[in-house]
Amino acid sequence: MNSRQLLKIGVPEYCLKTAKTAIQMKVAEEKANGKVRGKELKELVQKVVEHPEEYLDDAAFRQLALELVDDNSEEAVEPITYQIWGKEGIDEGAFSQMDLACHVPSAWGAALMPDAHIGYGLPIGGVLALEDAVIPYAVGVDIACRMKLSVLDISVSKLNQKHHQFVDALNRGTVFGVGQAHEKRQRHAVMDEDWSVTKITRQNKDKAWKQLGSSGSGNHFVEFGVLTIAQDDQELGLDAGEYVALLSHSGSRGTGASVCSTYSGIAQARLRKRHHQLGRLAWLEMDSEAGQEYWAAMNLMGDYAAANHAVIHQNVSEILGSKVISGVENHHNFAWKEEHDGKEVYVHRKGATPAAAGELGVIPGSMADPAFVVRGKGNPASLNSASHGAGRCMSRNKAKDKYRWNAVKNDLAKRGITVISAGADEVPGVYKNINEVMAEQQDLVEIVARFNPKVVKMCGDGSRAED
Repeated sequence: MNSRQLLKIGVPEYCLKTAKTAIQMKVAEEKANGKVRGKELKELVQKVVEHPEEYLDDAAFRQLALELVDDNSEEAVEPITYQIWGKEGIDEGAFSQMDLACHVPSAWGAALMPDAHIGYGLPIGGVLALEDAVIPYAVGVDIACRMKLSVLDISVSKLNQKHHQFVDALNRGTVFGVGQAHEKRQRHAVMDEDWSVTKITRQNKDKAWKQLGSSGSGNHFVEFGVLTIAQDDQELGLDAGEYVALLSHSGSRGTGASVCSTYSGIAQARLRKRHHQLGRLAWLEMDSEAGQEYWAAMNLMGDYAAANHAVIHQNVSEILGSKVISGVENHHNFAWKEEHDGKEVYVHRKGATPAAAGELGVIPGSMADPAFVVRGKGNPASLNSASHGAGRCMSRNKAKDKYRWNAVKNDLAKRGITVISAGADEVPGVYKNINEVMAEQQDLVEIVARFNPKVVKMCGDGSRAED
């Protein structure tokens, strides 16, 4: 019997080797008795899977039965605790998901950010540190989804005087939508990296190249706005004042999604019955081949997502005829190997911004509300993390039922905000109040600058959300 047949009758993936050895022993035993059963052998293996305790004395199936009995036994795992920021504004589903994540056997530390809401596996806004393990769905489908802000050498007055040029630059500088790609293939050194680190990245290299410099769908955006800095900032190299800035939000597109799907599938196939309730929180041990492959693929996706933003910002700024004079960028769907309290752990930040002491990052609001450039305070209780944005307070389906896009677009225009394209599921009303979210995390970050959006472009073709 091959692996596929064994999996079909219920043999766990991690027991396949033992099951094959048991079958070989049973076949040898039957041959010695002058007969070899086919269909009966398959039925016997299925009975061992269903009632392993009855085969503990069987010479051939004893080891398989022991593994299965151990698999079905209860394991007492004391869940870790976690600190919450902005508890009043977080839905119960996010708490339930975070509570479950704290039962992962290798969980070492956790925290929940004030923008938290329900996601897949780990909630959006969830931070989870594991010992010697990584969870693909705790990183997320859109691996290395990130923010990038570039300050341009253009006077703020030009936003009104040359408004059509800013609209044109966004329209021509990137593309939005599921599967969308530039007509002309873009260039970046990331495509010269080793894409053969895993089978899935090798197979998806051509797709990744086609999608290089694109923005996807869902909550991904590219926008111009006014950046206000209250006081001189030496690290940014900017004096106090107002600047035109370009802000983008997107990740690793279709290739990142394929990496997540592939390795989460492997992790879930290896999940023992005793941990079945963990579902998408299935992990890969870092000393396993699959764990090392995922880690390599995830880091490549980090480089690729950064390259996407670099291409977008280069395209847009060149079309506009401007130069970048300063900038900030950061991932917020990723896992990092870090040291906390003298312990090396893998910190998953799913919809959470790295906020180590002195670390710069960007936390966006919505198409109508400000984003903030922040500097981390290195709070150990949050595992050096902060929110990744305002956070949703309404599902996409509810938003589409409640809002009419044209009406929202007209209201925003009256407020001086031009939205080139978007959908009703991304209107300001579907997000929490960013100012309240920022107030809840004053012990995590300090605000360095405020970005007010003026010209916004998102996916407006109705594509499913990729965020």
